[in-house]
Amino acid sequence: MTTSSPIAIYFIALFVASSITSTMLAISVPPELTDNLHTDPGAIKLASIDYGRIINEKPFAVLYPSSLDDIRTLINLSYSSSFPYTIAAKGQAHSTWGQAQANKGVVVQMSSLNSFRNGTGILISGDRSSGFYADVGGEQLWIDVLNATLAWGDSGQTYRKGPQITNVLELDVLTGKGEFVTCTSQKDTELFYAVLGGLGQFGLITRARIVLGPAKERVKWLRILYSDFSSFSTDQETLISTTGPSHKVKPDYLEGQLLMSQSPLDFYPQSQHQKITSLINQYGIVYLIEVATYYDNKNEDKRVKQMLKSLKGFVHGFVFEKDVTYLEFLNRVHDEERVLRKKGLWDIPHPWLNIFIPRSRITDLDNGAFRNILLKRNFTSSTVLVYPLLRSNADDWETFDNRNKDILQFCVNGSIKFKQYLGHHATKEEWINHFGSKWNTFQQRKARFDPKMILSPGQRILNN
Repeated sequence: MTTSSPIAIYFIALFVASSITSTMLAISVPPELTDNLHTDPGAIKLASIDYGRIINEKPFAVLYPSSLDDIRTLINLSYSSSFPYTIAAKGQAHSTWGQAQANKGVVVQMSSLNSFRNGTGILISGDRSSGFYADVGGEQLWIDVLNATLAWGDSGQTYRKGPQITNVLELDVLTGKGEFVTCTSQKDTELFYAVLGGLGQFGLITRARIVLGPAKERVKWLRILYSDFSSFSTDQETLISTTGPSHKVKPDYLEGQLLMSQSPLDFYPQSQHQKITSLINQYGIVYLIEVATYYDNKNEDKRVKQMLKSLKGFVHGFVFEKDVTYLEFLNRVHDEERVLRKKGLWDIPHPWLNIFIPRSRITDLDNGAFRNILLKRNFTSSTVLVYPLLRSNADDWETFDNRNKDILQFCVNGSIKFKQYLGHHATKEEWINHFGSKWNTFQQRKARFDPKMILSPGQRILNN
């Protein structure tokens, strides 16, 4: 742990810039926080950086909590003040636009709770008749959760299909009023659903109870290449269809990507790189469907063949397959992170754009955004749709961000309705448009659970 600046034994004077007065307000901090509240340059710098490497806002202090009570005390101190300071919880800082930062406020370094948990941050419970679940502390990494669940019992356990928030049974939450609440879909329901996907605006999650299900042993992992967008999108829809002949052989995982002239080819055998590069040079953009099927028997080859037989438009001879363990597949992004760190390509700016587009307009996005914005302007080093943008010239992030803005403007000009996922919005009006009919509900919940707007200021929703 970073050593903090010298502080008084009984209290530290926490100076918070007031938006109302030009003076500085001194707040006495309880003795139990003094050892854990850091103001040294190292701690401040670390709390000012996220994965995006674009926004850099410095907090006044960083809390390294030794218990949940430390966080509760910090929130209560702000809530009871006439001039409350903002608080942001920081995990691995995978946000891209400063969402986990707190300008002139306090950042809570959640990973510090690992020592407090003393190895109990992940607890597996349940039985075969009633089902299994994991109680996971808010400071835990997903890879550690995966290792714990897969190693537990006679057969490995992992999450069921669906978005993560649909698999949550129970939450422990610290609200913006310093209240500690255990909530479920049946108890304190409004807080439960507010916090799930709530952008940190209504409470700080300290524990989540997550549904588990049986895990397979191995994965057939395929990438299927296409030369035209229509066939690509049609076959994607075929694979996710719940009816028709492909229903019984649909994959457990499906994603789509674009391959362009500077896209990485690490997945593919070295002997096939020239063949793939020639296809990209011929068509400018090659589309790929990435699918995975989970299995623990010897009949998976037959299932894969049936699945491929249901597809009509891929380029023959351009289906690539790997057979890996279940954990290797789930851990693939973490492995890629380690590779990128070694190459010095992790700690660079990452302008990122994720949007949902209606099915009826997806072809327009291909023609207008992929081909007319990215391809024609030679932005071919991007990995499109799935992963963050990487470029050797890290200082040129604004150019990439401008292309993201061009794509959004293209959608606006073409009356294509879209919704940003992991949205970054510059104004309150943009957030109102983002939430749409849910905006009033959002405001009501904010007023109820965080009335002084203490939590997660980095989202810039009500504090632009």
